[in-house]
Amino acid sequence: MARSDQIAALDIGTTKVCCFVAERDGIDRVRVVGIGHHVSEGLKAGTIVDMQAAEQSVLAAVHAAEQMAGTTIRDVIVNVSSGEPLSQFVDIDTDLSAQAVGERELGRLFNDQKLSGLASTRHLVHAIPIGYEIDGSNGIRDPRGLYGHNLGVRVHAVTAAPSALQNVVNCVERCHLGLADFAVNPYAAGVASVVEDELDLGVTVIDMGGGTTSIGIFFEGALVHVDSLSIGGGHITSDIARGLSTPMQHAERLKTLHGTCLSSPTDEMEIISVPRVGEEDDSQAPTIPKSFLVSIIGPRVEETLELVRDRLAASGLDRKAGRRVVLTGGASQLPGVREFAGQILDKQTRMGRPIKVAGLAEATCGPAFSVCAGLLSLAVDNRGEAWPPPSLEVAKTNGAFGKLGGWLRANF
Repeated sequence: MARSDQIAALDIGTTKVCCFVAERDGIDRVRVVGIGHHVSEGLKAGTIVDMQAAEQSVLAAVHAAEQMAGTTIRDVIVNVSSGEPLSQFVDIDTDLSAQAVGERELGRLFNDQKLSGLASTRHLVHAIPIGYEIDGSNGIRDPRGLYGHNLGVRVHAVTAAPSALQNVVNCVERCHLGLADFAVNPYAAGVASVVEDELDLGVTVIDMGGGTTSIGIFFEGALVHVDSLSIGGGHITSDIARGLSTPMQHAERLKTLHGTCLSSPTDEMEIISVPRVGEEDDSQAPTIPKSFLVSIIGPRVEETLELVRDRLAASGLDRKAGRRVVLTGGASQLPGVREFAGQILDKQTRMGRPIKVAGLAEATCGPAFSVCAGLLSLAVDNRGEAWPPPSLEVAKTNGAFGKLGGWLRANF
């Protein structure tokens, strides 16, 4: 039976689907009471390419979480890992007539056509205020209660291609779930893994998944930029499979057991058995030195991080991102990735893990589960996000449908 104080998060990734069920543990903290994860089928580079296979993967993860929590999930907050998310800044202002700023004034501010117009061609995923000003005085984080004649705000708008999101909606609804809300991967991963000082001083979150690598820049407590690359840990597995002529499942096993980006003097002496494609007798499998495996993995990781470096430079916000990098996602756990990231990005780099939710098991408190944990945190605290304004919210008969539901009903 579903409980009104429960929250459910669903991370639909290229290599795994994860579902967390949680209960509120204080005003803005949650405690996980149900966990389910399953191998992902039907996705490529974060995009659903086989609806039936994706549906079965989601159902398996949700069912496991429900069984553990002893409840039935009705609504979920879901990640956005596809749709080519784009960032842009929008400046909006409104007249205050010498009155104090209240909810009505904020609603009028964010009901501006500059924001609603973005949703006419792409889906507006996030509208995050990154700084208010009143009568030219800036640096205001919360203007409520302040007097003035003119209220302005700079908004970080994150948009995505609607077709990819429509497929996510269809998949969730086929699983008899309601879509309560959604968030892009680097936002959720950052909220889960980054401490407040890093958020204020500037930090780059790099979420390295199976099919995508996403980037989020945080500064002065807000997300100020997102980007995404269609490259991830699955490409490393494919490189190994092709380079060694071994089946994908064996390539994944080799990556997990022996994979590293860093070479060692002992690599030539460490011998690895490599089953060949189409050969059933593994006892006769040829062998290779570990150094050969490292020579396949290293260049792909290096290429990925160099692309990240180029995207950060192109954003024009790399200096705001400061000297800190936090790595999340399953692919970031490959030995040597942290060291490579520090060298290539020339920043202080650490591994990120969920630190703001309680009740996670040891197996689910690592970097690979940061997005799912961050979704839970955003469900109880949206960090001042302004979309949709009150006049644009749409109710759904069986519960809160959130911003995506309203937009889809208006546009499809």
